[in-house]
Amino acid sequence: MKTFDIPLFYKSPVISRIKNSRKLNDPRKTDYSPTELDFGSVIFYIARHFGFCYGVENAIEISYKALEENPGKRIFLLSEMIHNPDVNNDLVERGVKFLMDTSGKQLIDWNILTSDDIVIVPAFGTTLEIEKQINQKSIDPLKYNTTCPFVEKVWNRADSLGKNGFTVIVHGKYKHEETRATFSHSKESSPTLIIRDISEAVTLGDIILGKKNSSEFYKIFSDRYSAGFDPSRDLNSIGVVNQTTMLATETQSIADYLYDVMTEKFSLENIREHFSDTRDTLCYATHDNQKATYGLLEKKADMALVVGGYNSSNTSHIYELCEEKLPTYFISTADKILSKIAISHFDFYNQKELTTSNFIPQKNPVKIILTSGASCPDSIVDEVLQKILSYFEDAKSIDDVMNEYFSTGNKLN
Repeated sequence: MKTFDIPLFYKSPVISRIKNSRKLNDPRKTDYSPTELDFGSVIFYIARHFGFCYGVENAIEISYKALEENPGKRIFLLSEMIHNPDVNNDLVERGVKFLMDTSGKQLIDWNILTSDDIVIVPAFGTTLEIEKQINQKSIDPLKYNTTCPFVEKVWNRADSLGKNGFTVIVHGKYKHEETRATFSHSKESSPTLIIRDISEAVTLGDIILGKKNSSEFYKIFSDRYSAGFDPSRDLNSIGVVNQTTMLATETQSIADYLYDVMTEKFSLENIREHFSDTRDTLCYATHDNQKATYGLLEKKADMALVVGGYNSSNTSHIYELCEEKLPTYFISTADKILSKIAISHFDFYNQKELTTSNFIPQKNPVKIILTSGASCPDSIVDEVLQKILSYFEDAKSIDDVMNEYFSTGNKLN
C-alpha cells in the first residue's frame, strides 16, 4: 500500500513505533488482539488498528502540498478537512480558511473567490452542486481534491447501480458531509434514499411490503430522497451503500434485512433482479478499526479512553462499542484529563462535555483500553498515554517498557 508524506509532528515515539511494529509483524492483519504495555501500576491495552487511515493520510499529504506549492496565495478548505480539531487548527494557523462549516452553512461568501485562489476539497468529498460553484470561479476543484478513494469507490458503485436499474439506499447520517456528497453523486444516475439505522430499514421494509403506504414514506423520509422518488416504482430493485465511517456491522445488518424483505416480496429465484450485493464497498479502515475494538474488548479492562474529534463519526462508533462494555471516556486531547481525579469528556448521547471525578479506579494495577478514531494523530494518543502515566509515580519508565516490548520479538526492521 502507498505510503504518505505526513508531517513528523503527527507521529510519536511510542504509539507510532508500536503501530509500525504490528504492521511489520502482521502484514496480513490476521491478529486483532491489542498490544499490552505493562507499566506495573498501570497497564495499557493499545488497539491493533486505530488512528490515521489511508484516506486521512492522503488528505493531509495533499493539503500540506497545497500550502507548500502556493506561497502567498489565498487557500480555502470547503469545510473541515477531517474531523480532528488539532489537524484543522494547524491548517488554520498556516493561513487556510474554511468556506463552510461541517453542516454546509456558508462561512465565507462564494463571491470573494477569484481564479487565483486555491480551494481544497476535504476527505469527505463534496457535492456536484458545490463543484459547479467552484468551477464558476475558474478554480479547478480537482487540483487539490483530497476525497478519500474509498468514498469515491462508493460513488462509483452507486453510479453502477443506477445504470443497472437499481435504486440506491445510502446508510448514513443525512447531515454528514460525506453522505451529502454521496447523495449528490448518486441521484444523478439513480433514485436515492438515505436511511440512518436498522430501525429506519425496518420502516422501509414495511413500505416495500405494503404494510405502510406512500404518504407515510414521504413523511418519514422527508428531505432524504431524490427528486421525483416514487416508492411504488423505485423500491422494486435496490442496493445498499454506506457512509464509510458508519458501523460496518450495522450496514451489513441493514443490507441483510432488506435482502430478506426483497426475497419475501419477489422470491429467492428472482432476487438478483431486485437486490444487488454491495458489501465490497465497506471501507477497510472502518472495518479494521471496529474489528480491533472488538479485540480490545476481549480484555478485562477497568476503563477505556477513546481519543478523537467530537464530530468524528467513526470515533463515535468506537466509543459506542466500548461504552457498552465498561466505563468509557471520549476525549479530544490530553488536556481534557484535568488531574488524576477529574476528566472532561464528551457525552456523545447528549452532545455536551461533562466533568467526571475519580475516573481512574483505585486499584493496582489499573487496566486501561486506549484507542482513537481514524482522524486522530498518533501524537495526541501518545500525549494521553503519557498524561495518565504521570499520575503513577511508581510506574516503569516508557524507555524500559518499550525496550521490553521490542526485546520480546516485536522488533522493527
